[in-house]
Amino acid sequence: MEILACPKCLSDAIVKSGVIKDRQRFLCKKCNYYFTVNKLGKKIDSYYVTKALQLYLEGLSYREIERIIGVSHVTVSNWVKEFKISKPNHTDYHPTYKIYNHLELVEFLKNKEVLKGAGMIITELGDKFMLIKWERFKD
Repeated sequence: MEILACPKCLSDAIVKSGVIKDRQRFLCKKCNYYFTVNKLGKKIDSYYVTKALQLYLEGLSYREIERIIGVSHVTVSNWVKEFKISKPNHTDYHPTYKIYNHLELVEFLKNKEVLKGAGMIITELGDKFMLIKWERFKD
C-alpha cells in the first residue's frame, strides 16, 4: 500500500522513517507527524462532533453531552478547545432538555401551554429527538 498524503495535514511531503512492529513508518515533512500504514484508530463521525458542539453552545455541560451522545466528556472538551468554541453567557436562562421518540414529541408539542414563556429547539439525535428549552431563572 503506497501512502500518498499525510493523514493529518494532507501534505504529500512525506518520507519513510523506519519500521515499527513490521509496519512502515512515515514522517510528514510539513507538520512533523509520524504515522504508519493501516493504522487502526477510532474515528468518530463528524455528525457527533457537530452535535456535541451544538449542545455545548446551547448550555449543556460536558458530562450531560457525554450521557446523551455517548462520547467521553474529555473528548468533547478537546473538540471545544480544538475548534476554539466559547460558550456565551446565559445568566438569565438555563437549559433543560428531554429526549423523545417521534410519537412522544408529537404529543408534547400538542399542548400549547408548554410552548409559552421559553425558547425551544428540537434537534435530531440518532433515532430520537432532543428538545432543549430555556427558561428564566426564578427570582
